[in-house]
Amino acid sequence: MIRVLVADDQAAVRDGFAALVDAQQTMYVVGRAATGRESVDLARRTSPDVILMDIRMPKLDGIEATRIICTDPALQRTRVLVLTTFDLDEYVYAALRAGASGFLLKDTPRAELLHAVEVIAGGEALLAPSITRRLIAEFASRRDPQHPSPQLAELTDRERDILLLVARGLSNAEIAGRLVISPLTAKSHVRNILRKLDCHDRAGLVALAYENGLISPGDQP
Repeated sequence: MIRVLVADDQAAVRDGFAALVDAQQTMYVVGRAATGRESVDLARRTSPDVILMDIRMPKLDGIEATRIICTDPALQRTRVLVLTTFDLDEYVYAALRAGASGFLLKDTPRAELLHAVEVIAGGEALLAPSITRRLIAEFASRRDPQHPSPQLAELTDRERDILLLVARGLSNAEIAGRLVISPLTAKSHVRNILRKLDCHDRAGLVALAYENGLISPGDQP
């Protein structure tokens, strides 16, 4: 069963998402939060698999709440799915860099939202890579890539190759096929890359790759 925490300052939205999740046989709601601070407190008490996180909330916004949750060692298995009204939202980009696993629009069809929860809970693939990469590319293009992150120097040549494939949206299985290695080896490499680059999830790797000029908008998988 997938344990879900719903965080949104609008009661109708919060209750709607919670009812949708609770109606499924494979997931259930462990808590509802009306503020960012409540989402952090409830996450620490309930250890959810996935948090549906609104960005604009009182007392602590979704960005800072995401950062706190994603850097808490006790919540390393918790994944954050950002929900927003706008698909090119500067705050969403900040949330992805803070550790969120991906984002969806609030008017996303129900079946798509439920599938997203399953994908995020599985921790395998970057959610909606075409949309997420477009968002990351938009805001990363405003940064100066002349000063690459020093952690990149810690990567081996193979890890650098895999980072580029992750940034292009390939799953572990697809990376394994491309490099003729086992899916388990690909997963191990991705885990090491996440550790070396201090990223919580694959979305963070995509953002870092764009920010450092390793990949550009329009690059093909």
